[in-house]
Amino acid sequence: MPHHPDPHSTISLAFRHADDIDGVAAAIHEDVSSAARAGDSLFVCCDEAAGIDRLTPTGQGTWGNHVHFNFGEMIDLPAGPDGEMDIEGLDVDGGWLWVTGSHSLKRGKMKPHKHDAESGLAAMARIKRDPNRYFLGRFPLVKRPGGYEPVAVHGTRRAAWIKLMKKRSKLLGWLEDDAHLGPALGIPSKENGFDIEGMVARGERVWLGLRGPVLRDHAVILELEMGETENGHLKPRRIDGRRRYRKHLLPAAGEGIRDLEVDGDDLLILTGPVTGGDGRSDILRWKGFRAFETSGVVPAEAVEHVVELPYRGPVDHPEGLVLWPEVKGAALVLYDAPAKARIPEPETILGDVWKLG
Repeated sequence: MPHHPDPHSTISLAFRHADDIDGVAAAIHEDVSSAARAGDSLFVCCDEAAGIDRLTPTGQGTWGNHVHFNFGEMIDLPAGPDGEMDIEGLDVDGGWLWVTGSHSLKRGKMKPHKHDAESGLAAMARIKRDPNRYFLGRFPLVKRPGGYEPVAVHGTRRAAWIKLMKKRSKLLGWLEDDAHLGPALGIPSKENGFDIEGMVARGERVWLGLRGPVLRDHAVILELEMGETENGHLKPRRIDGRRRYRKHLLPAAGEGIRDLEVDGDDLLILTGPVTGGDGRSDILRWKGFRAFETSGVVPAEAVEHVVELPYRGPVDHPEGLVLWPEVKGAALVLYDAPAKARIPEPETILGDVWKLG
């Protein structure tokens, strides 16, 4: 089994302070959840906001010139422009930026500084739905002097998404009677509940990687084929019998999916623990993934283990994966809950470039 104890190199990413950005409350560099790239524009997202962030090169191995794009200012979101989208998946394809929220439920937290034993128990009984999390769609990308920008309209291209509603998700509605996923829809994220944490798109085909549920030792990838309705919304076609999705179960040693990235004919899969606890993370390769055109269990010989990422306990949780063409055959991994050593300066984080073998 391949093992790489040290990354090939590190990349420095510098952000503006959250206080300087409207609609952003959390420190972006401490809460990265996905990444995608269009030329020299690196897009990353913080799952606490309703937008994405763009960086461009500032030197050898350094990226900055941070710009934030608020999707709530481009389109109408059901919980308003400042309600978090919990963006967990980004991809760039054919001049489009694809974006998905987690579609997950959120359990209340016990806060020792605020709750005693009884009130903490009550807090953890509350399950919250954030309708902005149900976003799944795409924005046109436009090349400007400073880099690529997502916009609502550019010429004949318009942003489009699966119709949003305040009380339910269209996607989850299509999954309600699914024998594998239906039982997970009412369970919060990080408890083996339904939780999207990765996305790639090629043409009309879209693949969604699920952190949960994990079924025995298999991670789940949903595949959709998008059509556009007369009123401009996206809607998956019926492709697998009467269903609007295909369902691929991948042997992943009990790990859930944290991000996805296309590498030629293959799909790279960043994995990690399903729950909020710490655990192992890996990069897997699903060989020839586009040739799998029916639902089913992916055979073990089609999934290759590429990199076992270092386990660092409560810090440095791998969350973002993007190919890094500056190093042949490599990908950049970005981290949530970064260790102090990963923050060399305020609002700056180091990402690791790993050779894929």
